[in-house]
Amino acid sequence: MKKNKYLDQLGRKAKVASESIAKLTEEKKNKILNDYIQEIKKNKKKILNANALDIKRAKIKKIKENIIERSVLTNDRIELIIKSIKEVIKLKDPTKRIISSWKRPNGLMIQKITMPIGVIGVIYEARPNVTADISILCFKSGNCVILRGGTEAFYSNTILSNLFRNVLKKNKINPNCVQLINKTSRDHVDYLLSNMQSYIDVIVPRGGKSLVKKVLDLSKIPVIGHLEGLCHTYVDSDAPIEMSKKIILNAKLRRTSICGATETLLIHKKVLRTHLIPILNLLSKNQCKIIGDRLVKKYFTNTILATEQDWRTEYLDSIISVKVVNSIEDAISHIKKYGTNHTEAIITQNLKNAQKFLEEVNSSIVMHNTSTQFADGYEFGFGAEVGISTNKLHPRGPVGLEQLTTYKYIVKGNGQIRA
Repeated sequence: MKKNKYLDQLGRKAKVASESIAKLTEEKKNKILNDYIQEIKKNKKKILNANALDIKRAKIKKIKENIIERSVLTNDRIELIIKSIKEVIKLKDPTKRIISSWKRPNGLMIQKITMPIGVIGVIYEARPNVTADISILCFKSGNCVILRGGTEAFYSNTILSNLFRNVLKKNKINPNCVQLINKTSRDHVDYLLSNMQSYIDVIVPRGGKSLVKKVLDLSKIPVIGHLEGLCHTYVDSDAPIEMSKKIILNAKLRRTSICGATETLLIHKKVLRTHLIPILNLLSKNQCKIIGDRLVKKYFTNTILATEQDWRTEYLDSIISVKVVNSIEDAISHIKKYGTNHTEAIITQNLKNAQKFLEEVNSSIVMHNTSTQFADGYEFGFGAEVGISTNKLHPRGPVGLEQLTTYKYIVKGNGQIRA
């Protein structure tokens, strides 16, 4: 691929900036974040005006309504950005922390110490709050970031990233700790993924399946992320009916477009007569389409018969697939066959069954008696998140401040040589 001078320059600038950011104290980092809050407050009107321009352009281009909805900034959503920054300020700097230390028989002292990853590239769609969230998380964890947001939030992303850069400049810190790719050509994404491994240490994709698949297919840089969030909630034989109704309604319909929304409901045959109809009636009354197996259709006539593909589908809409299982083992087997290692939940008062589910389901997040919509870094107390990772290798689950570090070994001796 032909050299891209613009992106290569961003990469070189990030590498230089990463040398200085790693030396900053926690106090200095927190001052920057506090200054960023003030900058956002002072420029709230400009942020909202930029966002209004984005939304106007998105509507002209006839971008999907769910994408537009996620791109909208309001006073409340700006307050949530500020709240996230305050939460991150409260968190301890995750770098230069001694994970473990030990002394060898030969007298060598070995320490395992956390350090920043380096330069992080983030490709994302919609949600301009992601610009702020990622910038603050990368900065406090000592990393530089190169951002590539979607065209539907171009002006919003630009002002939010520029405000952070202004704060860095005022504090005499290299503003290239945070850089936004301000060109909209998709060729830039291709080049970023396949030709910038000399500059970028890890890529994080945040967006729909097509975006994440493209990143996974093209990237020559390690990727943190997940392809799909096909989440399951299992109603066990000892599940309380009222709790089940409340949790499932929230898990499916609170926000259908997020990766933590439940897509498949598994229900034990022992509670078929008592639980199925009340739960599905509640979902149906709230405009949720029901797709179920033959047994579900027999008991709840307003059901579309499920195909094999339905068990593999992340709807991201007011649609749920429902299956009756004979046992907890069947539920676990179904999740292992069709799940995407994102988030699964069991509803039960049987602690033995709960423990079995928590131990045997290998997804990055496994829950008991709560909604899968809690699969979120902010809800985990991380302040904000870069995304959710379903990787088996580090990191897994919500990727927050601590997950944006790696580690090194420091070995201290007093003249030892190896025999």
